[in-house]
Amino acid sequence: MPDGRFLAPVLQSLLRLHNGPFAANHLTGFAAIALPGEEETEAAMAALSDPPPPDSDVRPTLKTIAAATGLAIATVSRALKDAPDIGEDTKRRVRETAALLGYRPNRAGVRLRTGKTNVIALVLSTETDIMNHTSRLIYSIAAALRGTAYHLVVMPFFPDQDPMEPIRYLVETESADGIILNQTKEDDPRIRYMHDHGFPFAAHGRSNMGIDHLYFDFDNESFGRLAARALVERGRKRLFLVAPPRAHMYARHMITGFSDEAALLGVRFEISDRVTSDAGGDPIEAAIAARFAAPDPPDGLLLGSTTAAMAAIAGAERSHLVLGRDFDVVAKEAVPMLRRFRQEILIIREDVGRAGEFLARALVAAIDKRDWAERQGLEVPVRVETGG
Repeated sequence: MPDGRFLAPVLQSLLRLHNGPFAANHLTGFAAIALPGEEETEAAMAALSDPPPPDSDVRPTLKTIAAATGLAIATVSRALKDAPDIGEDTKRRVRETAALLGYRPNRAGVRLRTGKTNVIALVLSTETDIMNHTSRLIYSIAAALRGTAYHLVVMPFFPDQDPMEPIRYLVETESADGIILNQTKEDDPRIRYMHDHGFPFAAHGRSNMGIDHLYFDFDNESFGRLAARALVERGRKRLFLVAPPRAHMYARHMITGFSDEAALLGVRFEISDRVTSDAGGDPIEAAIAARFAAPDPPDGLLLGSTTAAMAAIAGAERSHLVLGRDFDVVAKEAVPMLRRFRQEILIIREDVGRAGEFLARALVAAIDKRDWAERQGLEVPVRVETGG
């Protein structure tokens, strides 16, 4: 960082040129430049990059917040960036004052000053379970970023699109400081690309590539085992799984747990080869209806999503079968809603809110180059909720 005594006259001259007749009103903001140091220089740059508009509607700046709180501009700047050396009471005071004054950082100035966008990008497939799992993930990440300098943007990609496309765009254009992605694969080119480029990221899901990266995952192998056991305990002898797309890592975990536990318990089992839990309601309903209309239908179903569970029940009921009497269903859900559909569904809950919060906080720490004890997390389900 250049010496503050050298930068002082340069910044003062720039400010005079930049603000014209308003320069005299802002020169006092550079008093700290008389001493060298990174915080003083950054505070001066902040004042330069957040000039007020040349009319009566003056835009609040870091200097405005500093004057209102009685704190130094450097302290205000660091408090807004959630710096670990600033106390929580001070951060809260600064944030409340900033909100009251209507302060908004000058994004162009922030990028010029720090090289950062203060943006976290969440890259999601449009095939995901929007009404349940994905909505909860978005909410929890946004909630975890609230009160920090970072903002969330969601970038979708479509079934006919290369999943690498949005990742390359974000990294090459530097449109975000970090990326959160889901539906990881065993050997995921997105993870390898970001790792090789040194770009901060966190994954909702694991990989198997020998790359140590931030992740939070739901233990779908335990989910499969727990579900198979619950169905057998209810007397079911022919189990049927509608799994996620097999290219996804969590599908592999779910299939392994389900099939191993069913074999261990000595019951027959099938894994659907016609649809996946991401296929959508109509295809799943049709596939389950066809399977129940065929000889030797299953009597215990395991579904990998809320949408799939509702569609599968509708398909089975086409054969005039009754849930809880003729067949049982185990489903995973992130937001309580299945009980409103059918009381008899067996439910295993996934805390997607916990996942989103973990991923957001771990990624922000990585971007800010702060030590963070919890780099990886795993939620292990232990309970099946019964209804009816």
